[in-house]
Amino acid sequence: MGVHTRVTRSELKECWGLIKPWWVSEEKWVARGLFILVFALDMAIVGIGAWLTYWNRNFFNAFASYDIGLVWWLMFEALVIAVSGITAEAMRTWFYQTLQIRWRRWVTDVYLKKWLAGSTFHRIENNKEVDNADQRISEDLKGMTEMALHLSLGFLSNLVNLITFSIIIWEISGTLSFVLFGVNVDIPGYMLWVSIAYALIASVILEKRGRNMVAVEYEQQLRESDFRFQMMRIRENSAEIAISRGGNSEHGMLKRLFSRIETNWDYYKRFTRRITLFEKGYTEFGILLAYLLIIPRYFARQIEIGSIMQLTMSFTRVRVGFAWIIFQYKRLATLRSVCKRLSELYYYVNVDVTQDIKFNKSDDGVLRVSGLKLSLADGKVITKVDALEIKPGSRWLVRGGSGAGKTTFLKALAGIWQYGEGTVSLPECRMMFLPQEPYLPLDTLRACLCYPENPALFSDGECVRVLEKCGLNQFVANLDDDDITWSRKLSPGEKQRLAFAKCLLIRPSFLFMDEATSALDNRMEQLLFENLLKELPETTIVSVAHRLSIDRYHDNLLTI
Repeated sequence: MGVHTRVTRSELKECWGLIKPWWVSEEKWVARGLFILVFALDMAIVGIGAWLTYWNRNFFNAFASYDIGLVWWLMFEALVIAVSGITAEAMRTWFYQTLQIRWRRWVTDVYLKKWLAGSTFHRIENNKEVDNADQRISEDLKGMTEMALHLSLGFLSNLVNLITFSIIIWEISGTLSFVLFGVNVDIPGYMLWVSIAYALIASVILEKRGRNMVAVEYEQQLRESDFRFQMMRIRENSAEIAISRGGNSEHGMLKRLFSRIETNWDYYKRFTRRITLFEKGYTEFGILLAYLLIIPRYFARQIEIGSIMQLTMSFTRVRVGFAWIIFQYKRLATLRSVCKRLSELYYYVNVDVTQDIKFNKSDDGVLRVSGLKLSLADGKVITKVDALEIKPGSRWLVRGGSGAGKTTFLKALAGIWQYGEGTVSLPECRMMFLPQEPYLPLDTLRACLCYPENPALFSDGECVRVLEKCGLNQFVANLDDDDITWSRKLSPGEKQRLAFAKCLLIRPSFLFMDEATSALDNRMEQLLFENLLKELPETTIVSVAHRLSIDRYHDNLLTI
């Protein structure tokens, strides 16, 4: 935790590279228009604040002179100020939130497209290039848009606030005169210079006291996401864990992960304490400083009581304005941390991956393999296939011992395995992969059945027919139920039957199956294969299986 984390030019460039795209995109005029509108409302709020200082001056002067008529008039003016302020704040909040969600929607879509393009998401997860890409897209993008808007608008508003109230202070504070070493010294607008010096000194001290906050914030987000991810895995694998009586083991794992959060939290508390103490001290001592500077002039009868109220309010605004970085230090540190995480993800979703295995287009519909050597990321060779031709409509069974690389071979045929060497020529056609544990999206049963195609492409009759063909008659009435828990609701066998129903519905040209009937009994397995061969006679099938019962449904054998 001893790394120095002063803001560097590269960090600023990194943050700007993430923030800029939306503002120059096809939505740039909407973005800029909303930003200007919110900024204009901020200016109105600043103006109302300045108006309030003059009201304070007039109100307390009216009290001091016992002018009851003016007091009642000023009470009415106070009502106008309050209504104006409330209206401006409400409108500002509405348009600010509109701006934020539009930006977040656009940038989230950009990241999702890049993450889900081809097999990028699989490569990132398989190679462990970055942790918790999902959390970075869902939470870090939200944080970036929220904090970037807050800080940019806050800075501009603060700048106008400073100019406005600095003018007021300059007009009221007068000239401080004193003798220094026999020389008469006059300092016009002395309270303004005191507030500037006070804020600058405090900012320098805070930077020295708050170093390393970015590193601590970054590490905290990393450990929090690991803890959350482990709990998500427990939820997704609850049945297996329960059967294995693994609750205690999972509890121990979660306790260890949380202890990492707690350890880093001690660092986080240390820096937060420093910053909080400094913020509060800066505010409280600043109030005392304002009165300390005003008292001599008041008792010298150089200023009225109403002007004192106006001056102290303005002094507070200017003092806080010049110390903007002090009050935004934690948010700035968090933004820098978030930008670092998003930059890492952006790099890996855009990186040009060198495919060790060459994938070519096959013009005649034949899937060809030549000199294929499959290996792990570390270069360890798994298996080799010197030459292979899989012609359209043929059915291949791949056998081999456990760990021989059968599943990896299927991934290579499907074009999503990059480690190794050799050439794979793939036809341009619809391919489908049926794993042992089929994936079901969080959607209706109809969407699960049609995935990844659009459910609107298939009629009710087609969906019902394939469900009945695969022994899922009991779910026909539930096609459009508003229930997104099918991945937990269906048994492993029902999920595999649903996968076969999907094949009958979508009718792929190539079908890769990896132990796709392992959870089914022989009767259901026979029914599904017979339906598959009858309805999709031209579909090319490549199966990995240990069961001997499916041999008869294939006419070619490849042993790995």
